[in-house]
Amino acid sequence: MAVADDIALIKRQEETLVFPVFDEGVAFSIGSVIRDRANAENLPIIVDIRLWDRPLFYAAMPGSNASNPDWARRKINVVKRYLRSTYRMVLEQQRPDRAFKVGEGLDIADYVLAGGGFPVTVKGAGVIGVIAVSGLPERQDHGVVVDALCAHLGVDASGLALSVESE
Repeated sequence: MAVADDIALIKRQEETLVFPVFDEGVAFSIGSVIRDRANAENLPIIVDIRLWDRPLFYAAMPGSNASNPDWARRKINVVKRYLRSTYRMVLEQQRPDRAFKVGEGLDIADYVLAGGGFPVTVKGAGVIGVIAVSGLPERQDHGVVVDALCAHLGVDASGLALSVESE
C-alpha cells in the first residue's frame, strides 16, 4: 500500500475511533485489553493512557526496557501538539532522523516522529488525551492501539487495519 493510502486510512481511523465518553473506567478497560494481548503474544511493550492533565493507565510488560517510557512521553507530546496519530505524522513528514524540521522548533528530547501514539477523541469535545504504546516496530505499535480501540468501540477492525509490512 502506498504512503498516501496509509495516510488516508489513518485519517479514517482517527475520524471513526471516537468515544461517546472517555473516563478512568474506559482507560482501564482499553489498557487492560492491550495488556492482556501483550501477555498472550509476549509483546515487550509499555502502555500509557492519559488525559492532558493526568495519567489514567500505565503498564510495562516483560521485555520492555527503560527507553520505552521516554519514547512514549515524546509520542504523547506529538499527539498533544498536533492532535493526530504519531504514525500519521511519521508518514506525512518522511524524516528518517525522527526529528521535526528545524523550523518547527521542537526538540528531539521532547518530540519524536515514531508511531504508537493515538489521540483520544470524544464526540463534541475533540481530542482530550492519548493512548501510547512503545516497544514494537512503529507500525505495529500503532496497530495494537487501533485494534484495542476497535474492540472497545465495536468497530470492525478489518476495515481499518493497515496492511502488514516489514519495517
